[in-house]
Amino acid sequence: MSQWLDSITTWLAANPHWLGAAVFIVACTECLAIAGIIVPGTILLFAVAVMAGSGALSLGETLLLGFAGGLLGDVLSYTLGRYFHQDIRRLPGLRTHPQWLSAAENYFRRYGIASLLVGRFIGPLRPMLPMVAGMFNMPALRFFGVSLVAGAGWSIAYLMPGWATGAALRLPLQEGFWTQAAIVGASLALFLGASIQLAVRASSRSSMINAALSLLLLIALMIGWPHLSAFDNGLMTLTQEVRTTGFDSIAVFVTLLGNFVPQLVAGGALVVLLLVTKQWRAALFAGTTLLGTAASNGALKEWFARTRPEILLEPLQTFSFPSGHSSAAFAFFLTLGVLAGRGQPARSRLSWMLVAGLAALSIALSRIYLGVHWPSDILAGAMLATTWCALSLSIYRFIGPVPALPPRVWWPVLVVCLGILGTYAVFNLSDSLLTYRYL
Repeated sequence: MSQWLDSITTWLAANPHWLGAAVFIVACTECLAIAGIIVPGTILLFAVAVMAGSGALSLGETLLLGFAGGLLGDVLSYTLGRYFHQDIRRLPGLRTHPQWLSAAENYFRRYGIASLLVGRFIGPLRPMLPMVAGMFNMPALRFFGVSLVAGAGWSIAYLMPGWATGAALRLPLQEGFWTQAAIVGASLALFLGASIQLAVRASSRSSMINAALSLLLLIALMIGWPHLSAFDNGLMTLTQEVRTTGFDSIAVFVTLLGNFVPQLVAGGALVVLLLVTKQWRAALFAGTTLLGTAASNGALKEWFARTRPEILLEPLQTFSFPSGHSSAAFAFFLTLGVLAGRGQPARSRLSWMLVAGLAALSIALSRIYLGVHWPSDILAGAMLATTWCALSLSIYRFIGPVPALPPRVWWPVLVVCLGILGTYAVFNLSDSLLTYRYL
């Protein structure tokens, strides 16, 4: 397979005018029923994204082409399922591998619309779920709307790392950047790998171990951030090079979701709704996580008193370490992810946590893009929130299990909380665009 991949990348390097088409086709194939399981699309996507980031395509063009290709793959798969229905089992590939379809069917029956959002980030399920949605006659408009949302998150998660790698290789960065980036990346990879293994094993001590690991990383960042200047400045240089007016509007909208006021109101609404519906343990878990993260973040900011990057025309006067937006976003969305995954199999719990993490990560990354936080700031904020979330969960699991939320509670909670965040961002977008003007 490596020779096949090398031949494709070599040809694209010699014919860069075909790179846009390659991003579109690979993204479509990765999301196309059956083909998405057979073809190593994730590896190809990373490879073509690296080449795009080397100067061939802008970030916006790369994400848009990947989004459009993935959406086409979804629509084709849905149409295939809608046309053939149960006869789809006779297609080549599915006759010899019926488990591909049965796993997606079981997942769709259990979680419905949520399966299309969460399953988008699960390799074997991603190309099969749209076809299953068509088999079960899911309304086309509903499917298309869900695919738009899922596809946008997927294109960012799967293409941005590769594009950023290509751009970083192209830019003249400070000496020591790659060494520091490798240390940070390896530390995060080990932490995520250990967390996944603990979740799969469903050990009674998994939450406490996760709390200890995230606290260890947080302490390392507290000690080491003065020595990560090449890493911080390098990523800041990279993000400022790709800034555009269109992306600024999106980034400001996303960053508003992590502002203090909407996070306070949404967090309060979450706890109140859980109390009203008599979900006592869930309410205590959410309250402890959110309050503990907020209080410790404020104390650490004052303790370290780290100045912000000098990017904005009117720099913000508050301190930056750890990032309040990052810690608030991760605390809030990880809490939602934990509550959503209660009582479900390990894979489903991991999927919910993945979606929650991506939502929080988008807010955290918007702070780097807008130039108001260093990368190490948002990492520290994420580790702080993760520590409190895991610690709170381990405490209440020790007292007694945190039960799964019934759908009649979960969906109103989700709609109300996200509605609060979205409404605030919409009404404050125009004024905030002036605040985040850059030099």
